[in-house]
Amino acid sequence: MRALAEKAGTDLTPGKHGYPHFFYADDQPEHATDKATLEIQGKAVHSFVNYVFSSNTERLSPGQGQKSSLWTPQGTVEGNLYWVEGNVYRFTFAREKFGLVATWLRDLSDGYVAFDADVTRRLPGPILVTEVPVYEAQLVDTPAVEEAKPYFIGSFATSAKPALPDFVWEEKESQELKRTPLNAVHKQMGAKMVPFAGWEMPVQYTSVAEEHLATRKAAGLFDVSHMGVYQVEGPQACAFLDSVCGNDIAALEVGESCYTHFLDPEANVIDDTLVYRRGEEKYLVVVNASNDDKDWAWLNAVLQGTVKVDREKPWVRAFGQGARLRNLRDPKEGKDMRIDIALQGPRSRDILLALGCSPEDRKRIMALKRTELCEATVGGFDLVVSRTGYTGEKMAFELFVHPDQAVDLWNALLKAGEPMGLKACGLGARDSLRTEAGLPLYGHEMGGQLNLGVAEAGFGSYVKLYKPWFIGRNAYIEREKQRKGVVVRFRFNEKGVRLAHLGDPVVDQKGRVIGTVTSCSIDSEGYLTGQAFLELKSAVEGTPIWIYQSAPKAAGKAPAELTIGDRVTLPTPAVVISRFPKLG
Repeated sequence: MRALAEKAGTDLTPGKHGYPHFFYADDQPEHATDKATLEIQGKAVHSFVNYVFSSNTERLSPGQGQKSSLWTPQGTVEGNLYWVEGNVYRFTFAREKFGLVATWLRDLSDGYVAFDADVTRRLPGPILVTEVPVYEAQLVDTPAVEEAKPYFIGSFATSAKPALPDFVWEEKESQELKRTPLNAVHKQMGAKMVPFAGWEMPVQYTSVAEEHLATRKAAGLFDVSHMGVYQVEGPQACAFLDSVCGNDIAALEVGESCYTHFLDPEANVIDDTLVYRRGEEKYLVVVNASNDDKDWAWLNAVLQGTVKVDREKPWVRAFGQGARLRNLRDPKEGKDMRIDIALQGPRSRDILLALGCSPEDRKRIMALKRTELCEATVGGFDLVVSRTGYTGEKMAFELFVHPDQAVDLWNALLKAGEPMGLKACGLGARDSLRTEAGLPLYGHEMGGQLNLGVAEAGFGSYVKLYKPWFIGRNAYIEREKQRKGVVVRFRFNEKGVRLAHLGDPVVDQKGRVIGTVTSCSIDSEGYLTGQAFLELKSAVEGTPIWIYQSAPKAAGKAPAELTIGDRVTLPTPAVVISRFPKLG
């Protein structure tokens, strides 16, 4: 094809064809030595070389190299891999393999070539591949093939090594409730306080319905400082998070965030979480308060390589072993501490900006799209401002502030927002708002007594199977092949009916049990709306269903024994509605 194209007539004088568009397999290096060197660089290059080369690239420091090998369809190429600096690596190898190596690396970068029997896999990219003068530097004594790597192209299981232990978590019961920095403020405001996930938290200030509607029509202010806030840092931060998360962390630009999940090797959900890329090598990770201690133990165990992360090769360790993990609610983090306060609703941006800020910070906040974040000083408060939340509102913010400034920020927002209809909201409204929005709660729509997975919860699109490896990937694929149900949203047909609860049975028009309620709460129109796990054929919008609210555990009289005056429990009619309503 190349020869035919070169013979074809043209009205133009073509330039030299070749890289950066492509390499030819018969290209020769420009430097006349017995070796050749290709420079490999790009935003996701640390993950790229992890997957492409056989050695443990995470053991390198800038300026160091190691023996390594590169699998290609025409055989394995041996050489030395160097980490030059930052996002730059170099691979030095035999000269006669130049065209093969250059073409293969470029094809892998483009993402349009199969390199594994599982053709859904592709590598992070694009990566810039260029020839440079032959490069050599200090070599460190590491194996050319690292058997503890969970995956690299051409990898295979050698003789089995001792398996790492399973992660086991036992919840520790504590009689002493923890308190957020805003605890005293809640009590001064007359909030009804309840225990939640080991914390004393406000469930409501006035009523759930009033706080719910205030958020939908104006804005609601929520204390979510009980949530876990971690920070993952360093050149291996992305690789580590891509190992423990199902979503594509490498795809995040600075100032972007994504919803994702921690899975165990069997694809069970450990927790759902939001990951925010705060800097080039700095990520915030926010987790559920009920799972904070478990998540912290899990992430540290994975980072230290002390627990099993792969079923097929139970001795391997996750990528990103050099990442640094910090708990930003720990007082030892000093000025870097951060907790979360949520400002949600259509007037939330107006209220936030009413505190005052520089023109530059105002511009940054105004430019934020959903799921984006920025650093800003607002009202004198040093904030990470993220346009995210748990209410389903299009205009919504989570404000990460130092705990010493939390009370002042809370009071300043309430004062600025009062003329705009802002109300302080408790856990009750937070739950009703997220239920109305079709958002999941760990322990109900995933995990918990039903042990629902990510796809069962309706969020399978947030698990990116094109990633070559992450914890639980293969088990997730197997589980998805056998999945028989999904979480839907429903609404009772009439107002004034009894509340449904987790575990209440759902039946079809013939009385056959087709699923189980997972959540239920009031919606903006005064109806009870909920979520339920239903078999797939019944999980269609508009399907009529019937729910036994608070179904009794003890059997009553047999129908033949009923007499006049006896009462029996009847299911209440409802209908399956769209999972994610249009709000705001």
